[in-house]
Amino acid sequence: MKIDFSNKITIVVGGSRGIGLKVKEKFSSLGSEVYSISRTEGVDISIPEQVDKYLMQFKKIDFLINVVGINYTKKIEEIELSEWEEVIKTNLTSIFYVTKQCISKMDQGSRIVNVSSIAGRNRSLVSGVHYTSSKSGLIGFTRQLAFELGPKDINVNCVCPSQTLTQMLEESMTKEEQKKLSDDIPLKRLATVDDQVGPIIFLCSELSNYLTGAVIDVNGGQI
Repeated sequence: MKIDFSNKITIVVGGSRGIGLKVKEKFSSLGSEVYSISRTEGVDISIPEQVDKYLMQFKKIDFLINVVGINYTKKIEEIELSEWEEVIKTNLTSIFYVTKQCISKMDQGSRIVNVSSIAGRNRSLVSGVHYTSSKSGLIGFTRQLAFELGPKDINVNCVCPSQTLTQMLEESMTKEEQKKLSDDIPLKRLATVDDQVGPIIFLCSELSNYLTGAVIDVNGGQI
């Protein structure tokens, strides 16, 4: 089956780099009209007024992809309250607000995909409790929202990437640490952004029409 997103409007929250940037590229190549919400592109998702102003231009939204995320590599003793609040606000609260404002523009058959993390499923070797808590919260957000939006035929799903070769990873792990981690993964390599975008495309396609409330681990076989 050929996937065609022509005449579909996609909003990517956090599309300036990494997985979000690749989502933009891939969805555009499949025919979708793609827009991005990020500070880099002039919209601070932590400021509701800026989000509202940006979303006013859309009469309908077909796909909402929530990728935004920040991380600080610190233990709990080192995390300031301001850092905890910043991570939770960016990784969870902002997604709540953007999603809430987009739902009124979504019709039957629309899709929401939230990008959580393997850290939200279990624990993290390189992230702090603020990051893991925010990503775990996003999984709960996904499941409850799928329940609420099911009667409207709006599918809501979540993907949980493992360590992926992005700028965020490069900033948090040395080459030696990356190599050691790769050796412990059944597929013997870290994920690429393309590895992570494939399931997102699937979740927005007709191939996943009866899939909602799911949390898909994209982790190379890690447990």
